[in-house]
Amino acid sequence: MGLGEFLKVLLANFDVLAGPVLALAYPLYASIQAIETKSPVDDQQWLTYWVLYSMITLFELTFAKLIHWLPFWSYAKLIATCWLVLPCFNGAAYVYEHYVRPMFVNPRTVNVWYVPWGKKDGLHKDEDILTAAEKYIAENGPQAFEKLVNRAHKETKPRQSSNYTLFDEDHVY
Repeated sequence: MGLGEFLKVLLANFDVLAGPVLALAYPLYASIQAIETKSPVDDQQWLTYWVLYSMITLFELTFAKLIHWLPFWSYAKLIATCWLVLPCFNGAAYVYEHYVRPMFVNPRTVNVWYVPWGKKDGLHKDEDILTAAEKYIAENGPQAFEKLVNRAHKETKPRQSSNYTLFDEDHVY
């Protein structure tokens, strides 16, 4: 087998060879490196990638019979994976911020996991805990909010388990 034939075989199976390296090996290595750093930015990048990779895998498993008939699927997946993985594109962060996060986090969409924190205001917009805190500070001032937090902190009762006790600097929980 000559070099020309080897290159033909390599190019014909490029997606099969490069796919696992690009979709699994490099992200695995980068995820381990991210765990070892103190920066949350790289942790978010790789957690986001693994969420998207899981979604792609679920899509493939669900529509396996249809995908089998699409000859370009493996190449499209390889290109999409390059875009998601390579730091110069930052595709995982883009897809997550613009498509996945709004689907799971935005309270205006139907989300069975969403637990509303507050009441509806006059504009029928869900009020979360941060919005409620900002509104309270705007109406009553930061000192009143600090007093409220201190009062709530003093009123919390310690929580103990038969197996362990949780400690912090001031309290036993």
